[in-house]
Amino acid sequence: MNEAERTLKEKLTGVWKLVNYQVTDSRGVSNHPMGKDASGIAIYHEDGYMSVQIMSSRRLAYAAGGIHTGPTKAVAAAAKGYLAYSGTYEIDSGKSMVEHYMTVSLNPNWEGDTQPRYVQFEGDRLIINSQPVFIQGQEKNTQLIWERADSSSKNEG
Repeated sequence: MNEAERTLKEKLTGVWKLVNYQVTDSRGVSNHPMGKDASGIAIYHEDGYMSVQIMSSRRLAYAAGGIHTGPTKAVAAAAKGYLAYSGTYEIDSGKSMVEHYMTVSLNPNWEGDTQPRYVQFEGDRLIINSQPVFIQGQEKNTQLIWERADSSSKNEG
């Protein structure tokens, strides 16, 4: 690993709290897929492992209270309001990019997938942009803004 990659990895390593998750189409129209008050955590470990968890604050608890049981509609709604994947990552400092290699994912289509993300830092904030993707025939860009977590925020939801 060269010096630039080491520096980028050192900046990236740690725990991040979600500040904003939005998708913008080619006309400039933005939306928040998990709501403006979505919460999430991203973890980048120095050994090259990463995990991202994002959820909507509007998810409802299952009436029965079970961890894996609930009416099919309730389980589907809970999954729709949650994005999760974990695996390994590699840095490409020349492109200011991190590549996520998804070992596990709530979305089965992402299992075994590689997804490049452009990264930049502004103070204690990490800004991640995806490459443009086509959703329902329209080009869209995803941006996530994360803030470095610290020990005083461990019990915040």
